[in-house]
Amino acid sequence: MTTSFDQLTSWLKERKITEVECLICDLTGIARGKISPTSKFIVEQGMRLPESVLLQTVTGDSVEPDIYYRLLDPADIDMFCRPDPSAVFLVPWAIEPTAQVIHDTYDKQGNPIELSPRNILKKVLKLYADRGWQPIVAPEMEFYLTKRCEDPDLPFQAPIGRSGRQETGRQSFSIDAANEFDPLFEDMYDWCEAQGLDLDTLIHEEGTAQMEINFRHGDALHLADQILVFKRTMREAALKHNVAATFMAKPMTGEPGSAMHLHQSVMDQDGRNIFSNPDGSMSELFLQHVGGLQKYIPELLPLFAPNVNSFRRFQPGTSAPVNVEWGEENRTVGLRVPESDPQNRRVENRLPGADANPYLAIAASLLCGYIGMVEGLEPSPPVKGRSHERRNLRLPLSLHAALERMESCRDLEAYLSPRFIAGYIAVKRAEQENYNRIISSWEREFLMLSV
Repeated sequence: MTTSFDQLTSWLKERKITEVECLICDLTGIARGKISPTSKFIVEQGMRLPESVLLQTVTGDSVEPDIYYRLLDPADIDMFCRPDPSAVFLVPWAIEPTAQVIHDTYDKQGNPIELSPRNILKKVLKLYADRGWQPIVAPEMEFYLTKRCEDPDLPFQAPIGRSGRQETGRQSFSIDAANEFDPLFEDMYDWCEAQGLDLDTLIHEEGTAQMEINFRHGDALHLADQILVFKRTMREAALKHNVAATFMAKPMTGEPGSAMHLHQSVMDQDGRNIFSNPDGSMSELFLQHVGGLQKYIPELLPLFAPNVNSFRRFQPGTSAPVNVEWGEENRTVGLRVPESDPQNRRVENRLPGADANPYLAIAASLLCGYIGMVEGLEPSPPVKGRSHERRNLRLPLSLHAALERMESCRDLEAYLSPRFIAGYIAVKRAEQENYNRIISSWEREFLMLSV
């Protein structure tokens, strides 16, 4: 890892990198930017992009004009993007020696752009740093492998593995089922190793050709960068082997959804876990952290479930949590406390979908816990046994309802800028309206000749 632009320059030259992909992450989690010759990148030390890039929807459309001109300069000015030397990764699948460098965004006065997801995460991390705390996170990414399909009207199908057969049925934790795609995962692991990604284990999840990759615990910002890079890497590895990889929250009818589970803990300046007392018991700060997650996750749910499709994952009867109850070693709750020794005590937020923007999901999860600790919020009693039927701490049931709830929560404005909140909600409402214009296959099948 490089720590200065001079070290980054030396790193690029030593590896004979000829092109640099200059990236930022927009609100939807899409990597946007420019591809630059290395010589130009070294001279310019950054790039300029229209600030409107950060208000694009997942379809590439913009938000309503009145909101657009309220949040952005009407002249559609540029923002200044500066490379983070600690966020440089190879592009192993490229034909020419190529690197990807994640950039931070600033206005012409040098102020961080408030609409930038990476800046939002850095803002939350500063709240922790100002109190002498360092959050530690460990993400778990679920995703599906599917057959390549050019027609979006057709349902996804499981791909054909090495045996020549299509996977069927539930294959949770099956080694043989995962090995069906050995050549693909060998490339994926080789590429991730070349990029320095902190991958841990590969698991075959419950769904048909559904997989999970776990990351080792570490710095929140660095792991958010890694998730952005990993998603690109996984899609490229799949394409090389003539299949597709999708991080949609609910890509297949009748199959489990895909999550981005976030394990989180907090260390003090001496490296001690503040979630545990000296005698090893749960600390008051830990319980308050859980209390903050319980109170504010429903207010920030669009940052964990950002798309219309995200809410299909929360349907009753699915394996996904549908509330913010908590409990020890309980996978039916939204907030699971895994069994561990006191130094590794943590809470697992099981609510974010795999489709969530990693910067925003991590920022929101840490922010909820932070507010709980500084405001002294107490959690509900822990749940023993199944929690799906409990309705006291249920979540909003649709993107529309979740956005309304986020918009009405004034407590968040003290921590997240009103401009970010307004911009994010505007983007997601524009996507909802775009979705509402599409006639689904269900409507054609059941209404065409029946009503």
